Amino acid sequence: MRMKPPDLARLVLGGLRGVIDGVDDGLIALLAARRRLVRMVAAVKQHGGRGPHDLARERYVHARAQALAARLDVPAATAHGMLVVAIDDARRQQGDPVDAHQGGQALAAGRIALMDPRVDVTPAPAARLLRLLPPPRRFAPLLRLLPRRPLARLLETAMAHVLKESLHAGDLDFMQGRRLGIEATDLEFSFVVEMHERELRVVDAAAEASVRGSMTDLLLLASRLEDADTLFFQRRLMLTGDTELGLTARNLLDRLPWENVPLGLRIALNRGARFARAARAAHRRES
Repeated sequence: MRMKPPDLARLVLGGLRGVIDGVDDGLIALLAARRRLVRMVAAVKQHGGRGPHDLARERYVHARAQALAARLDVPAATAHGMLVVAIDDARRQQGDPVDAHQGGQALAAGRIALMDPRVDVTPAPAARLLRLLPPPRRFAPLLRLLPRRPLARLLETAMAHVLKESLHAGDLDFMQGRRLGIEATDLEFSFVVEMHERELRVVDAAAEASVRGSMTDLLLLASRLEDADTLFFQRRLMLTGDTELGLTARNLLDRLPWENVPLGLRIALNRGARFARAARAAHRRES
């Protein structure tokens, strides 16, 4: 007797659901294994006198998951949600209860994890599109055509917003009458900043110390996606001239509370730096 289409559909559906049930069982088994490993980690942390909450580790775990999810065509929100549950469970195991507010912070931390510079999370289709964009050096001739004064005004306004608290507190008084240069080598664009009565001004004068690097690496530094030590150690950024002045300015910016930077500017810097980094990575893969 030939099986009718509805009967065949029910049979196939039942088989597929059985396989899904097996996958679900595997997920629970993996979660149980993860919990046992977490207990071992908790014991090691306790022996070493370390606290249960490691935000840097959570961010890295989220970033790795997003990279894998992109390769396997799993929605980012789905992968993120699963790990939020697993990480919250691990924190409870280690005696760090997670309430609703902390859960919201964990969700935000997962999104911030996408900024991790160690993980390239650009999907292949997006990378192909990014390769079509010209590299920054192609914009250098156009940038030279722009009037300098409006650009200088824009930079002065941005610095006043970012460094408002530090300027008011006198943290930048060591810059009084000193000139610090910033140079984006691939854009062939540079400017010199000088302090006048607790106001930073762009001036037409030679710099006493300069920070040189590509536009992308300067953006990564400004957005805090990569730390200064890494960028300078890898010689992606260079310090020339008066080393003491340059290091003093760099160390001060490293200590600048990121939360004091206006939210809109933080978002703009973060997205701009991530976009520039992804575009550079796409061009490097192509070459």
